[in-house]
Amino acid sequence: MEKREKIESFLIAVMIPLFIGFLAGALTSDAQQIYKTMEKPSFSPPAVVFPIVWTILYILMGVSYYIIIESESERKEKAVKIYFTQLLLNFFWSIIFFNVQNYLAAFIWILFLIAAVIAMIVVFFHIKKLAAYLQVPYLIWILFASVLNLAVYRLNR
Repeated sequence: MEKREKIESFLIAVMIPLFIGFLAGALTSDAQQIYKTMEKPSFSPPAVVFPIVWTILYILMGVSYYIIIESESERKEKAVKIYFTQLLLNFFWSIIFFNVQNYLAAFIWILFLIAAVIAMIVVFFHIKKLAAYLQVPYLIWILFASVLNLAVYRLNR
């Protein structure tokens, strides 16, 4: 693969999660208003923090994905399936939480997302350690998000 093709492949790999995040954001455009009106725990960050953090995490996801798809590992196909599974789970969590406003269902959903991200990190680790390490901030963030989600459920039921 020549340099130009590698650059294009890299950009596509990074744009996929950014696009998914943008789409989720567009479909939950009232999220900022909903977030402002719901009762939140004291440890809840300001709404402005979320798009910043998610943009960084989506970029890390894309870089990690690129590392995996460029590998020669026989586990690559499995890793890609898990990657897209967690991306799909991530996308629908926003819809369940903000549009449906079913905070309990969103909490249960995020538990599946956590399991998928852990599985992704494990598979990525066996292919390229750096790809796995780049996902650790994402795991930490969704663990925090799950605690926040549970607290929102408890405060708003």
